[in-house]
Amino acid sequence: MLKRLTVVLLLVIAGVSHAQEGTTSPYSFYGIGALKFKGTAENRTMGGINVFSDSIHLSIQNPAGVAGLRLVNYTVGASHKYVSQKTTTQQEKASTTSLDYLALGIPMGKFGASFGLIPFTAVGYNLQTEIDDVTTTYLGTGGLNKAFIALGYQVTPKFSIGIDANYNFGNIENTAERVQDDIQYGTSEYNKSDLLGFNFNFGAIYKTMVSETLELSSAITYTPETDITSENQRTIASFLVLPSGNTTPIDERDIDVDDTEFTFPSQLTLGLGIGKPKSWFLGAEYTAQKTSNLTNRAFDIDIVEFSDASKYRLGGFYVPNYNSVGNYWNRVVYRGGVRFEETGININGEGITEFGISFGVGLPVGRLFSNINLGFEIGRRGTTKQGLIQENFFNTFLSLSLNDRWFEKRYYD
Repeated sequence: MLKRLTVVLLLVIAGVSHAQEGTTSPYSFYGIGALKFKGTAENRTMGGINVFSDSIHLSIQNPAGVAGLRLVNYTVGASHKYVSQKTTTQQEKASTTSLDYLALGIPMGKFGASFGLIPFTAVGYNLQTEIDDVTTTYLGTGGLNKAFIALGYQVTPKFSIGIDANYNFGNIENTAERVQDDIQYGTSEYNKSDLLGFNFNFGAIYKTMVSETLELSSAITYTPETDITSENQRTIASFLVLPSGNTTPIDERDIDVDDTEFTFPSQLTLGLGIGKPKSWFLGAEYTAQKTSNLTNRAFDIDIVEFSDASKYRLGGFYVPNYNSVGNYWNRVVYRGGVRFEETGININGEGITEFGISFGVGLPVGRLFSNINLGFEIGRRGTTKQGLIQENFFNTFLSLSLNDRWFEKRYYD
């Protein structure tokens, strides 16, 4: 167990160091960055649904799911994203690799607990605009992370409730550089915001057999709106453009700016599904997020408006024979799903939407139903209308879900 905890500690350190490097999307310019998926690779390969929960996989979307754990579960997930970004006249390619989550779940009778780290938003863009003879380059990095602890309670064998507390922390840096043709000098504006705040997430799960073989599952999660504190810094500067194209500062001035607070939107998710335990499952989810009260943190942009966001997800899994002895592939979990999202960002009157189709497998390894999960997703975000950017992406997911028993009574030394 000591070796495993050492690995977990090293992964936590790596996660804190690299959790904010997770996107190359120009749409991370808006708000506090592109929202990262809060869930495991198992969820993502089923279109993102989390209405299904069991005793051997950790739920990090719905805190009520940890009440059903029967084994200690270590889970860690990472992803690689390849993106082709295009306008009506240009096309670029980019890729990122990121740690998506790290968590530990512990069963305690009717209670269950978990804690971990999740990148929540990511900022990573390099944009350039040309108006008349002035070129402006926008650069952005950073993001917001969540350190969470969750507690679930099994009220009855059919009904569980849960709550998780999240400490949100991180920083976002934005730079805007302006250069005019035939002039050796330019100007820049640098903004940095250190973000921090707390929020809570409430959940409930209800399961019941509707026939001898079919089980109905339903789930709800609600995240109230919360205030995030932004400690702001601003620097303006002029610089000299060298013949090589590099720049050197001439004059830099720190500008006094007030610390601010902004309200992060509330979110409600409803899910419903049906399946045969340990054989197959099909579920659907709807999420409503009140993003209409968001503002752009660093820059005021007249062409951008925020509206309420919606997410629609459909997915499930199939296991040919979970206790097969002679055929390994009969014990493999085959997953698939589809999702459609209205992000709540409106630019030049165009709503930015996102669509994805996912599939994957859960490969049994070792004992106690541990598994390796591999998944893929193809999809699209944005549009080329109104001079905007369309992103076509291909995601690869990989996770480990490792189960163990703690506090076992020993009969032999």
